Amino acid sequence: MGFTIGGIRGTKEPRFGVRGTKDVRGTQEAGAAGATGEARAAGETRATSASGESRASGAPGETGARARVPRAAKESRATKETRATKEPRAAKETKEPRSASRRRCRSAAEECTAVAEYTGLWGWAVVPGARAQDGRCSCGRADCAAPGAHPLDFAPEVAAGATLDEVTEAWSQFPGAAVMLPVGRAFDVLEVAEAAGRRALVRLERMGLPLGPVTATPDGRTHFFVAPGAAAELPQLLYRMGWDDAGLDLHGLGPGAHITAPPSDRAGLGPVRWLRSPDPESVTGPPHARLLLGTLAYVAHRSPA
Repeated sequence: MGFTIGGIRGTKEPRFGVRGTKDVRGTQEAGAAGATGEARAAGETRATSASGESRASGAPGETGARARVPRAAKESRATKETRATKEPRAAKETKEPRSASRRRCRSAAEECTAVAEYTGLWGWAVVPGARAQDGRCSCGRADCAAPGAHPLDFAPEVAAGATLDEVTEAWSQFPGAAVMLPVGRAFDVLEVAEAAGRRALVRLERMGLPLGPVTATPDGRTHFFVAPGAAAELPQLLYRMGWDDAGLDLHGLGPGAHITAPPSDRAGLGPVRWLRSPDPESVTGPPHARLLLGTLAYVAHRSPA
């Protein structure tokens, strides 16, 4: 729009001239500031992300994510290793079950070791004996007078001094046989009731008298090992001590008799046990019967029938 002042015609500047320029400059400055803020925000975001990634990767000084990630990995590895270990073991146990034959082999080995100890260590002969189950004797006789408490007639004796190999070869012919010792060679036996025998053993030990091996049987008897010849001398010894007419439950076992030795079962009632185990001194020189007989007779007389 034109205008005239003093004959000079001019032109009015548009309102948006200068002001528009200022507005554009402000807009540009505002845009620059916005761009700067966005850049700053983007930088902070990248820094934060980098910091988080540094923590997750196990940077020094950071314990949170680093502790969780390796522990989880470790637990995973441990779980896999445990599973890998258990699976072959379970498979092996499934493939190799414990059979009855393996248990029998182990039982036979234990019996052979016990027999070899008697023959090789103590110098006693051993005879395979019968066993009883449900009242029937393994000897096969229906009218057996002593089921599971006598030697097998058809089984040869294992001689004193036999080695473990010799015992294993001989005993393998009669697996499961009871271990029986012949009496009257290396020792005789004084037999009393178990209750009397236990009390007598305590008295004899307190007196410091020499003692040999002593066993207790499951049928309630006690066997004192003494020097050979005691069974034959017993009546005369009791007479001299004044016990010949007392009706004692005291008996001597000599040549021809056999006793079941630990740990074998007797008569199907249970195993024989040592009350006093063998030792080199008592085996090579068992005590004479007269040293024990007075105490045994007294306790047997005082014990209830």
